[in-house]
Amino acid sequence: MLLSFALIILSGLAMGWLFSKIRLPRIIGMLVAGIILGPTVLNILAPSVTDISGDLRKIALIIIIAKAGLSLDISDLKRIGRPAVMLCFIPATFELLAFILFAPSIMNVTRLQAAILGAVMGAVSPAVTVPRLTKMIDEGYGTKKGIPQMLIAGASADDVYVIVLFSTLVGMEAGGNLNALSFLKIPAEIILGAGLGAFLGFLLSIYFKKIHIRDSLKITIIMAFNMLLYWLEGIAPVSGLLAVMTMGITINMKMPFVSKRLSVKFTKLWVAAEIFLFVLVGSTVNIAYVTEAGLGMILMLFIGLLFREVGTYISIVGTGLNTKEKIFCLISQLPKATVQAAIGGVPLAMGLGCGNIVLTMAVISIVITAPLGALGMDATMHKYISNDKTDETTLEE
Repeated sequence: MLLSFALIILSGLAMGWLFSKIRLPRIIGMLVAGIILGPTVLNILAPSVTDISGDLRKIALIIIIAKAGLSLDISDLKRIGRPAVMLCFIPATFELLAFILFAPSIMNVTRLQAAILGAVMGAVSPAVTVPRLTKMIDEGYGTKKGIPQMLIAGASADDVYVIVLFSTLVGMEAGGNLNALSFLKIPAEIILGAGLGAFLGFLLSIYFKKIHIRDSLKITIIMAFNMLLYWLEGIAPVSGLLAVMTMGITINMKMPFVSKRLSVKFTKLWVAAEIFLFVLVGSTVNIAYVTEAGLGMILMLFIGLLFREVGTYISIVGTGLNTKEKIFCLISQLPKATVQAAIGGVPLAMGLGCGNIVLTMAVISIVITAPLGALGMDATMHKYISNDKTDETTLEE
């Protein structure tokens, strides 16, 4: 296992660096590293590592969602209002609808399997967007209009939204039944998850104020509760990831200065977690199945993205954003990576008939959309979004 861990880290770093040199997202290089290490090429990862790869991917997902929660300022969301809330579920809902309508005929799947595909595809990638958006906040780009804050909220909350849907839909596929009662679990999981996360965040903020401990120990405690919340999702009607994010938001509300420091610590944790997440996803890819997938998956991917962009535009109408700012918002909704990597392999691990299709679609979406979104955001961020710090300095002079 130690050798496998070393190979995962070193190959992931090397391929990530190589792909960054050709101006492609590092995560694509990490995926390629996983494919090379996996059973379809070299097959040198220990079985014990692949056995726990699902848990390792969950930990990576917890880290990025926790970081997003600690970075979100609820006062910004209140100021932004309607568009921030709509971005949390409207674009993902439109993309899910596209799969339900078109995937059965294009990809030869059942309506329920199409919904599972739509749930996996419906999330934008925090791994690609959140680092760029937090950089915008640090540098002062678009902060007066709340553009990065609004997009962070959407990128974080729509992940939770689609994961809750995904969990419900996969349970239906495994159980073989689809009924209205099953969907009643969704609002219950959202309400209970948000409430539990807020309660724990409140308790932890009191503890951190009264007991002086190092930030590293605070992170350790928070991660322990995060993993407990995610575990609870499997035995109770609670959205564990929503609880994770809500706990971070609550700590940020009660201890904003501490929260900022903790967010930096989570960024450092993500450096290692990202490598394991994407290399391990790549190692599960069946190359033969990918090559046989044909153009149907790619066509369905772009149909879904088109629907998503329509949902995004509806969400930001009437916000006072100019055309260039709206274009940037649309580009920010393109990349897929984190959630697709984290849950794309779940149906296959569960032995569901749609497992290979879902995993292959997840990998294809990452390979195509992550570069599009990352390069698009990098190319337009400074050109399309104004720097509020620079504007303030100019006015003062």
